[in-house]
Amino acid sequence: MLAQPIASRPRQALWALGFRPFFLGGSLFALVALLLWSGVLLGVLAPTPPGGMLAWHRHEMLYGFAAAIVAGFLLTAVQNWSGIAGLSGRPLAGLFLLWLLGRASWFLPLPGWLLVLVQGSFLPLVALALAQPIVRRRLRNNYPIVGLVLLLAACQWLTLVGWLRQDELWQRRGVFAGLWLVAAMMTVIGGRVIPFFTRRGLGDMTPAPARPWLDRLCLALSVAVPLTFVAGLGDTPRLPLAALFAALAVLHAVRLAHWHARGIWRVPLLWSLHLAYAWLLLACLGMALWHAGLALNPSLATHALSVGAMTGLIVAMMARVSLGHTGRPLQVPALIAWAFALMQLAALARVLLAPFTPLGLSLSVLGWSLALLLFLWHYLPILLRPRIDGMPG
Repeated sequence: MLAQPIASRPRQALWALGFRPFFLGGSLFALVALLLWSGVLLGVLAPTPPGGMLAWHRHEMLYGFAAAIVAGFLLTAVQNWSGIAGLSGRPLAGLFLLWLLGRASWFLPLPGWLLVLVQGSFLPLVALALAQPIVRRRLRNNYPIVGLVLLLAACQWLTLVGWLRQDELWQRRGVFAGLWLVAAMMTVIGGRVIPFFTRRGLGDMTPAPARPWLDRLCLALSVAVPLTFVAGLGDTPRLPLAALFAALAVLHAVRLAHWHARGIWRVPLLWSLHLAYAWLLLACLGMALWHAGLALNPSLATHALSVGAMTGLIVAMMARVSLGHTGRPLQVPALIAWAFALMQLAALARVLLAPFTPLGLSLSVLGWSLALLLFLWHYLPILLRPRIDGMPG
């Protein structure tokens, strides 16, 4: 456990470590943003952010919600990786306020260049905060993490410049490239934590078998996908991309098979991780079918990734990390198990029902909203209070 002088600790627990403000702020924002977007689709709300609500929705669910959770997780994990105290206190509060200003900037009377600067400065600063302890300790195994955050920042800048130029194509490419970069991060982080959490959660203290070739191949192909979007190759079906996505689906299936263990279905903190990662496999399979000309709509694969895999893994990881880093037992009550299940139902409704009936979209929104509400109900006091063991964090 990392030691920290009591005098140097933030007075408010919220600013003790990155997961606290960003898990809380990201979850609250996602809930509000989803309800706002649903109101627009139903015709009962009509906000007018610059560039329109579709541009706002695509940007904010990825670079607002997902980026906040990624930042919170990595700024917390880097402390464990490096043994150097993580960002806390005023620097952490400043970074969080910058993120919050980015969310509000769409509805403030700002010139376009200033909105882009506010929005686009967050991820590079997160990368800088990560790089300092990683480079200082020469943790070469974690250099790719910094690289992925910088690539995600570049995709956001592509999206924002497209917004500034009113170029729909640049915006789409920036969003889809960014979404699949988050999938690449899920590939890296999932490969580290899912087998580790699975074995520990089932009482097996032996390390998981190392398969570096599988991890590297997964990462290489996962990074290749967003590069194809940036290059404009992902706009129309292409057989080589069908092969790329099919190969990724097979690799994800192999990983899941290796990680599976008897007993995970009795532990919500475990089956939630495995099911979320399974949606990543399904998203790759859906894209492979679309590029092969066997599916009509890539939107289903996109939402399998964004709702099932990304948000499903986010909720599962927030639940586990928030317990571990506040000194609490790694057990969740039934209402959090329901939150995990509701996220799975939201993904199923969005992918399987929404193409055929508007009820599918409504059920998806309802499941997502209830899952986040249950998470916030249980974890709000945990994130706002100090660790129960008196340790920093």
